[in-house]
Parts: sequence; C-alpha cells; structure tokens
Amino acid sequence: MATMQQACFTRVRAAGRRALMAAGRGPAAALAVAAGLTVPAAAQCDPAEIFAPQVQYGAGDDAYSVAVGDLNGDGDLDVVTANEDSDNVSVLLNNGDGTLAEQVAYAAGDRPRSVAIGDLDGDGDADLVTANLNSDDVSVLLNNGDGTFVAGGSFGAGDGAQSVAIADLDGDGDLDLAVANENSSNLSSLLNNGDGTFNGDATFFVGRRPSAVAAGDLDGDGDIDLVAASLTDDNIRVLLNNGDATFAGPVYGAGDGPRAVAIGDLNGDGAMDLVIANQNEFSVSVLLNAGDGTFGADVLYGVGRLSSGVAIGDLDGDGNADLAVTTGGRDTISVLLNVGDGTFAPDVIYDAGRLPRAIAIGDLDGDADLDLVTSHGVGDDVSVLLNQCGGASCPADLDGDGVLTLFDFLEFQNLFDAGDPIADFDGDGSLTLFDFLAFQNAFDAGCP
Repeated sequence: MATMQQACFTRVRAAGRRALMAAGRGPAAALAVAAGLTVPAAAQCDPAEIFAPQVQYGAGDDAYSVAVGDLNGDGDLDVVTANEDSDNVSVLLNNGDGTLAEQVAYAAGDRPRSVAIGDLDGDGDADLVTANLNSDDVSVLLNNGDGTFVAGGSFGAGDGAQSVAIADLDGDGDLDLAVANENSSNLSSLLNNGDGTFNGDATFFVGRRPSAVAAGDLDGDGDIDLVAASLTDDNIRVLLNNGDATFAGPVYGAGDGPRAVAIGDLNGDGAMDLVIANQNEFSVSVLLNAGDGTFGADVLYGVGRLSSGVAIGDLDGDGNADLAVTTGGRDTISVLLNVGDGTFAPDVIYDAGRLPRAIAIGDLDGDADLDLVTSHGVGDDVSVLLNQCGGASCPADLDGDGVLTLFDFLEFQNLFDAGDPIADFDGDGSLTLFDFLAFQNAFDAGCP
C-alpha cells in the first residue's frame, strides 16, 4: 500500500505542476503567492450561527461512539455508531445531501464502546472495528464494497477494551490497531497480518483506567506514535514509537477525569498538538507540541459539564484548527474557535441530543465546509449539525494563501507523512491511497 500511495502522490504532484502552468502561474508566480503578496481575506462567520439546528437520526441502544467515513464508495461521508447496550454497530448511509438513511445494524462484541473506520484488509473499502468492554476484544467487520458488512473475526485485547484507534504502527503499509483497556491499565497493540486479521497483543502501561487512545506522528520521525488518557490518574501518556511498533514515553498532566483525546496541529507550526476532554470538570486541556514530541503544560479552556468527546477541524473556514466538544451535562456541543495561535475563544454552545457522548467532524453535505455528528447515550440516536458558514472554505488550500498551487500538493504530502488528521481527505479515519485521490478532487474543484 505504501508503494501505491507514493506512486499516486507522484501523479498528483505532476498534475499540480501542470495545473500551475496551465493557469499561467509558473514557479516565480507561485513563490510570490507563497510569500504572501496575494492573500484574500477569509470570510467571517458569526460564531453562534456556524451550524444549523440539529437533525436527529435513529441509532442503536446507547450509541457510545461515532465515526464518519465513505462506507459505500459514493464519495459521501456516512456515519457509524458503536451501541453499547445493543451489542452492535449502526451504519447510516448518506443520501448525498447530508441527510442519513435509516440505520442498518451489524453485530459486534459484548458492550462495544468505540468504533473506528479504515481499510483493514487492503481491498480499497472502508472496514469497521469496535472495542468491546465486556468481551475484552475487538470485532472486525469487513466491507463488501457497497457499505454492507460481514463479520471478520474477533481478536483478543486487554481487560475492558474501551477505545480503539487505527494506524500503521509497524510501517509495513497495513493498518494496525491500538486498544486502550480500561480495567488493565494498559494499551494493546494488534498488528495486521495484511488481510484484516490481527496477531500479537503487546501491551504497554499507560496508567489507571485508560479511557481513550489516539494515533499520530508526534515527534516528526515518520513513525506513528500513540497517546492514551488515564481517567483515574488525571493525565495522559505519550507513547513514542521506536520504529518497530514498540512504545515508550512520558506522562503529562491533564484535567480532572480525562475521557477523550484528539491530535492535530493547533498553532500552525507543523507539529501535532493534543486536546483532552476532562469529564469531571468543565474543561478541555490543550497541550502544544515543542516540535519534537514533547509538550508544555496543559492550558485549560472552559466547556460544559461531562465533556466526554472532542474533535478537531476548521469549523469557521479561516484556516485554523478549532475544537468541538460534547458536554453531556447540558445536552450540548461546545465549539471553541482558534484565535490563530493555538489559543481559543470562549466556547459557543449548540444543542445536541440527550447525553451526547462522542463527536465526529466531516463534510457530510459536500459543500466544502465541516459538519458535526454526535452520538447519544439517551435517545439512541445521532445528531447532525450542518455547517452553514459557507463560501470561505477551500479544503485543498493547505498552505492558506487563498489560491491553489504546487505548494498545496507539497503541504498535503507533509501532512500525510506526519499522520496529521487534516490529510484524511476522504474522512474514513485513516490515511490511505484514497486520501490522495480525494485531495486531487478537491484541488480540481478549486476555491470559491
């Protein structure tokens, strides 16, 4: 898969050069733009009116986790939930306009608490995996190619499998699994055999009651690292990859009861930063990366009570990474807009369903801005909040200069190599060949 990705990028980069020349923008003109000589101002959105009111769709019993990705290959982002009390996942296919079809349920393990999307068997389709709290394992559901799924087997994890992340941990081009095990104070690493089956179960200590795991290249060495939140110890552990899917790293403080963690470049320096939702206090913790995989002290920002889910994305179209946090204590979402340097304005509140647990970000209606989806512990449903900011978003303008040039192609490759979620252009939760194709499509679509 890695060879295919590199070959695809070579074609994409060549297409970018041809696009520059066809538009009469040779290297000198491109450099002038990159130097800031032509930078149109970003449109401003009222922070309280970025999202339309929620629309709810039925899911399973206690929809604990939610993810978005193109499950049936039609170019639209679909929605999947892990339903803790009905021991299944709900697949809600996109009608093409940001509305969702009726759920279809597929069996998972005992009390699935987390779901993730990625091409696990290398056939080009987006598969599913759940972490199952009571059966201490993960369930793999393989895609038939049309957004329907068959059981792909169960694979052992640790005691109380709580959260799962998909990433290529050993650098062989196949997507592996990292599982946070709430009752065993460790994280399991399950390596892909290349066909969507998994072996191993190497474990790494991460503190008491690990509640979440996320994956990304934190130290910039090209290997995928991990970060796990410890619910009881009020901290996170950064696990840097030694290059062979073994991990070690330091502990950093968070708030009271860290429940969820997300990775992204918050201050625009190219290094991956961390955000933690602290469920026992009204806050999220932001830890900025020094550039080498070490982090400063956490900075707290106020949100609502029971903050149990967090996601990162440019919500107002200004080129900066913003935050969206579920706050189950008031049945809302807190949106924190980035000032531009990795600090955040006070939260703006949007209504969600009852007891929102998890949140995902993606362009559900295909209008080039980012929408929100939450899953709920009460009501057994999901809420979709469509972004109505509109107009300013240009997803392929990765260098933020207001025009599409070769430098956007180069920035995409840098983000992809770093494992940055911004490079997940197809929205399936993992970085694959299809993100190269989706980026090229976005580039071809141009800017408003």
